[in-house]
Amino acid sequence: MKEYEERTETIEQQKALIRERYKGINPDELDVIPALPKPDIFKTSSMLRVAVYARVSTDDPRQTSSYELQKNHYQDVVDRNPNWNLVKIYADEGISGTSLQHREAFKQMVQDCEDGKIDLILTKSVSRFARNVVDCIGYVRELLSLRPPVGVFFETEHLNTLDPKSEMILSFMSTLAQEESHTKSEIMNASIEMRFRRGIFLTPPLLGYDQDENGELKINEHEAKIVKLIFYMYLNGNTCQEIADTLTELGCKTKKNNEVWSSGSILQILQNERHCGDVLARKTWTPNYLDHKSRKNNQDRNQYRKREHHEAIISRDDFIAVQKLISNAKYGNKALLPELHVIPDGALKGFITVNPRWAGFKPDDYRAASSSISDSESTPSDTIPITAQLGSFDLRGYEIAHGQFFETTGKISATLSYEKLRFSTEALRKFGEIKTVELLIHPSSYLLAVRPCTLEDNRNKVQWARLRNGVLVPRYIYGAAFLPTLYELFGWNPNCKYRVLGVAHQKGSENVLIFNMKETEVRIPNEVPATTDKDSPNKSAEASSTPKTILGYPAEWMNSFGNNYYSQTHARELVAFTNNKNWQITSEGQPYKESELHTTSKADLTKGIVEIMEEIKENRND
Repeated sequence: MKEYEERTETIEQQKALIRERYKGINPDELDVIPALPKPDIFKTSSMLRVAVYARVSTDDPRQTSSYELQKNHYQDVVDRNPNWNLVKIYADEGISGTSLQHREAFKQMVQDCEDGKIDLILTKSVSRFARNVVDCIGYVRELLSLRPPVGVFFETEHLNTLDPKSEMILSFMSTLAQEESHTKSEIMNASIEMRFRRGIFLTPPLLGYDQDENGELKINEHEAKIVKLIFYMYLNGNTCQEIADTLTELGCKTKKNNEVWSSGSILQILQNERHCGDVLARKTWTPNYLDHKSRKNNQDRNQYRKREHHEAIISRDDFIAVQKLISNAKYGNKALLPELHVIPDGALKGFITVNPRWAGFKPDDYRAASSSISDSESTPSDTIPITAQLGSFDLRGYEIAHGQFFETTGKISATLSYEKLRFSTEALRKFGEIKTVELLIHPSSYLLAVRPCTLEDNRNKVQWARLRNGVLVPRYIYGAAFLPTLYELFGWNPNCKYRVLGVAHQKGSENVLIFNMKETEVRIPNEVPATTDKDSPNKSAEASSTPKTILGYPAEWMNSFGNNYYSQTHARELVAFTNNKNWQITSEGQPYKESELHTTSKADLTKGIVEIMEEIKENRND
């Protein structure tokens, strides 16, 4: 009880002391030093270094009057105030206010403020200064944080940022300016959409064409020859840089009258569908009206195509062929438009050679090419008549077990993912010291064949082995160009890896490996969610023991150990290669021409290139 009374008495004494302290002192005993009054920018007696910022959002000639009026007006405003000294008029012409990108005058003005060259900035309105809330408030605060602070005076709003009460009003006004830009952007997009729906397209300047009084494209004969030369050279196997160097050397000029060409400008010409008479509207779009960054239109917005909109310089087939060549250039393809080659006879009859650097062929192309070779000699394995000789064992009902159910180390195999392919060491040994091979596909039989290839000029060869310590070891074959097509052909899952065992066939010095792509094991990604129990003592052990993939087999293997004995021994991958008369394993493929594309022939390309170059040289000399 006594302790409680003592504690209460102490608290009351503390409160009494606080009350006594806050009674204050006699005002006569205190000297007050007054703060300097906030200067009125229009009535100050000291000299202020003033900058003016002017901006118009487009470079349309009709906006020039607005641009000049802003500059002249503020020149007069500064001249009327004797205490203002004009430092500089900073002006951005044809630049949007929603982003600081390309606003070089604005950036220089801020830098000059930081360097202590400016005391005050004059501008017409908040929307002239910035149409982006973040930029507007951010830069105003940055300028006020300088020592001495730099203010901004917005004439239309009569708002001075040196006034501490101005920020709330400024935030509201900059929000309105930004929303005004948003509204204008939506109106413009709607207007463009309506134009495109009615077939009214934009026609910017384009090499090979001039515009008539109605804005329609008309062929410029001199420039059209340059366009043809560009397309012909690319179809003939020249790179964009080689074409650019040639045009520069010939003295040809770009549409902008430049004498030096770049590979980028050549690529743009090659990809412009207007050269074949078509128009494709809205190839790009702008997701954000604030940063104005365009993106490729991957069906994010409606696109509109008008065929035969104007007279073509290049045939449509040549244009399509060029687009295929461009899309496959990243895989190292530099030749003429490739053709599918199908083996016409022998054990590999109906097989298609795989072009490792061409992604233009699709499953239907492989099937059509293979079916173009009649295969009257082959018979499906499940309908082959089987004859037994006297004394033979009746093996009906017996199965030949799948090799995947046994130890596969040291066996011929191939492992495929969506982007690369690798053969086993045992597969390499069957071909001796051969480092390069050719891949072939039979689409209807689901067979992959591998045969040696030592010809230097064979564009379809791939390197499947490399030397390590004097010994050939397997090497990954990167097949981003063709493996996705094979996955689609076989009906495989792109997220999985597949492994298949192969069979080697040999006759004399000729070898071939055959893989049945129906007989695969598959590695399926094991998507096991990670545990959320941070205190689990077995967490690390569980994570390390969880396999990354799950091994799977075809569903039809579920109720059997393998294939019927007679079906297996008469399978396509075995019978065709044990028949001596049908061997011919080195048969070259014959071209299978795609009927839908009729591109300019090699001879005509060469002739056209020579003629155009000679004509350009003659005109230059004249």
